[in-house]
Amino acid sequence: MRIKVKVNGVWYERDVEPRKLLVHFLRDDLGIKSVRVGCDTGNCGACTVLLDGKPVKSCNLLAVQADGSEIITADYSDELMERLKRAFHERHALQCGFCTSGMLLASYALLKNKPKPTEEEIREGISGVLCRCTGYQNIVEAIKSAAL
Repeated sequence: MRIKVKVNGVWYERDVEPRKLLVHFLRDDLGIKSVRVGCDTGNCGACTVLLDGKPVKSCNLLAVQADGSEIITADYSDELMERLKRAFHERHALQCGFCTSGMLLASYALLKNKPKPTEEEIREGISGVLCRCTGYQNIVEAIKSAAL
């Protein structure tokens, strides 16, 4: 099946197997390695991307379901994403780095919709992404510092 998606501002059109997961399409077909394959069951959130502005777990979505959509990954760059990346670095919110792309995208979606969230809203906003290092405090501090 032929699909067309806009990823990080670039349109791609590819033939995909109907059962191919979005995470594998992004990594294997488009070479976007910032999208992580974590638990492969949607529990850890490492594979989180933004699909038309909303966080989704790309291991729970077929590539064909994303046809015609805009996808943002951690490779995306705009003022907000760069501010988040800098804050994660400065606040030591990276730990092992496995959850970082999912955390960046969950926090990006949060700050796009709520530029000055409370700590409780931040924790709720990133609740779909599991930090295996349990470094949540630094992640929350990074998001707070990136908020306007």
